[in-house]
Amino acid sequence: MTTDTSAAMPVLKPDKKKRRWKRMIPLYFMALPGLIYMICNNYIPMFGIMIAFKKINVSKGLLGSPWCGLDNFKFLFRSKTALTIIRNTVLYNVVFIILGTVIAIAVAILLNEVRNKAASKFYQSVILLPYLMSWVVVSYLVYALLSSDTGLINELIKKLGGTPVNWYQTKTWWPLILTICNIWKGVGYSMIVYLSSIVGISTEYYEAARIDGASKWQQICRITIPLLKPTIITLFILSVGRIFASDFGLFYQIPKNSGALYSVTQTIDVYVYNALMKNSDYGMSSAASVFQSIVGFVLVLTANGIVRKYSEDTALF
Repeated sequence: MTTDTSAAMPVLKPDKKKRRWKRMIPLYFMALPGLIYMICNNYIPMFGIMIAFKKINVSKGLLGSPWCGLDNFKFLFRSKTALTIIRNTVLYNVVFIILGTVIAIAVAILLNEVRNKAASKFYQSVILLPYLMSWVVVSYLVYALLSSDTGLINELIKKLGGTPVNWYQTKTWWPLILTICNIWKGVGYSMIVYLSSIVGISTEYYEAARIDGASKWQQICRITIPLLKPTIITLFILSVGRIFASDFGLFYQIPKNSGALYSVTQTIDVYVYNALMKNSDYGMSSAASVFQSIVGFVLVLTANGIVRKYSEDTALF
C-alpha cells in the first residue's frame, strides 16, 4: 500500500506568502549594512585590478593610462633577488603555519584544564594581548631587548663576560627572532578559536574515557585532537591561501628595514614596498598583489581538493 506524500505537504496560500514576506523585510534591512560593507570593501575595489596591467601615468589617470600587458609582473621575476624573496616568503609561512598550529592547540588544551575561572580568563587575556598590539609597538619592545648599546640581552651577555652582539647587523639569528615574534603575537587568536571548539566537546566522551581507564594524554590523542580536526583543517586551508603573502609589519618594522638583513628578512611585500617608495610604480605593486591573490586562490582550491578527497566531511567547501 502506497501513500501520496505530496498531499501531506503544506501549500502556502498567496496571503500567507505575503505575510511571510513582510516578516522577512526587517531581517533584510538588518543584513543591509553588512551587505553594503561587503560590496564596498570586497567587490568595488576589484575594479582596481586593471592597475596591474597598465603603465600608470598620474597626469592621465587610471582610465587614460596605456595598457602594458604583463610587463608589471616581470618586475618580480627579473630582479636578482626574486628567488630569495619568494623563498623567504614561502619558508617563513610554512614554519609559521606548522609551529603556530601546534603551539595554539597545545595552549588551548592546557587552558582547558585550568578549572579556576578567574585564572583561566586571566591567562586567556595575557596570551591574547600581544595579538591586539601594533607591530610598531612590538618593534620597540624587540629593540629594547636587542639594542646593541642598551639592549637587555646584550647587558646580560656583558655581565656573563661575553661579547655584545650587534643584532641588527647579524643575520644569523633573525629567522629564529622573527619566528618567535610571529608566534608570540599571533598564537592568542588561534588559541581562542581552538579553545572555543574544545569547550564545545561533550564531557560525556571524557567521562567514558576515564571510566575505561584512559590517561589524560590518551584522552587528548583519542578525543580532543580528532574532534578538533574540522577546525584545524579550516584554519590550515585559510593559512595556505596566504602562503605567498607576508605580514609587512613583522618583516619591515621588527628588523628596522636593515639592509644587512635583507637576505633573511626581505619578503615579497617588503620588496614591493621598498621598490614602490623608490620608483612610485603603482602598476608593479598592484601586479604583486594580483599575483599573491591568484596563487593563494589556487592553493586554497588545491588544499581543499586534497582534503575533500580523503575526508569529504571535513573539507571547507
